[in-house]
Amino acid sequence: MRKYTIANSSEIPNFNFSELVDIDESHSRKSVDGSKVLARFEGSTPNFLEGKTQYDHSEILTILAGSEWTDPNPPGG
Repeated sequence: MRKYTIANSSEIPNFNFSELVDIDESHSRKSVDGSKVLARFEGSTPNFLEGKTQYDHSEILTILAGSEWTDPNPPGG
């Protein structure tokens, strides 16, 4: 089952993308202000994400729908 966690963008250099669903930083979802990044993984928790809150699919969808992750005023909208 896929799991999700949120990290500070400053932690991206510590990510081992071979342990994540996203293949590199450019494929990772970031918060509107760019300060946070969503990390998606399957199976056991990667060491670099240990101790972070984990979310299931429905929980992360609720979080990502918020204004911190979805711009309420997108360009051209």
